[in-house]
Amino acid sequence: MSNQNFLPQVGQLVRIVQGRDSGQFALVVKILDERFVVLADGDKRKFDRPKKKNIHHLEFFDYVSPEVQNSIMETGRVTNSKLRFALLNFVNEHVTDLKKGELN
Repeated sequence: MSNQNFLPQVGQLVRIVQGRDSGQFALVVKILDERFVVLADGDKRKFDRPKKKNIHHLEFFDYVSPEVQNSIMETGRVTNSKLRFALLNFVNEHVTDLKKGELN
């Protein structure tokens, strides 16, 4: 997905491409400006101590977790268990499908 003229959404799933956490998945919990977002995964990066990342260091997926998005919009926060649940669902459904497709 091209980062030009692209606006990330709260609750959107990303894969970190550069940095210490490269290869890991996380969810956007806040958009700071057109260049930076704040990420959390509910495990290593809790909601209370998220990671600020440049959007050019991320791979964005076309998946937005409705549970995470609704929780943040309604209350301004989300539980770490909800973040872990959303990540686990995505990884179980989509990442295993990608790996199966690569093998054929």
